[in-house]
Amino acid sequence: MTKAQRQAIENHQEFLIENPTSFHPRELFPEKSEVVVEIGSGMGEATAEIAKTFPEKGFLAIEVHRPGIGSLILRALALEVANVKMINDDCHLILDLIEDGSVDTFHIFFPDPWPKTKHKKRRLINEEFSRVLSTKLRTGGVLRVATDWQEYATQIRRVLDENPDLTGGIVERPEWRPLTKFESQGINKEHRVTDFLYTKI
Repeated sequence: MTKAQRQAIENHQEFLIENPTSFHPRELFPEKSEVVVEIGSGMGEATAEIAKTFPEKGFLAIEVHRPGIGSLILRALALEVANVKMINDDCHLILDLIEDGSVDTFHIFFPDPWPKTKHKKRRLINEEFSRVLSTKLRTGGVLRVATDWQEYATQIRRVLDENPDLTGGIVERPEWRPLTKFESQGINKEHRVTDFLYTKI
């Protein structure tokens, strides 16, 4: 963690939700039209830009790596966005605390593909996690996923297509999703980016 990231966390606790208990996402942003829960916000590059684009929405970023939280705070301050809150913890633990049927939108952008065969079991999006996501979504709620790893994209599509509570599939890249440094590196390596959109039925 850099000094700037550490100081951002120490000096801007207003962005952080510490030791959460069971909650409804709307409670965090009562004045917003909807709340987007982002799982794995990384260094926060996309999160801050999207929050700037949609000031009428609230954004809850869940990120297990603390330097990423510090980085997102710095980006939020630089862009002067206040519609972001963050939880520094494992997403599985936090999803257990979110009330069922309460999430408007999930964003999962570029989850770790764990490309080695022996590591594939660590991938975030599997059958069990798909069921958790659909349980937490409200009826009509949306799940957006993006990956630049084609073999993982195939798995994601299969898993989400097999969930009877979800409908959707591959979509065009949304114009509002910023091109991050990470995604640019993948494109430079000729990785094809796949975007998914699924709706809770």
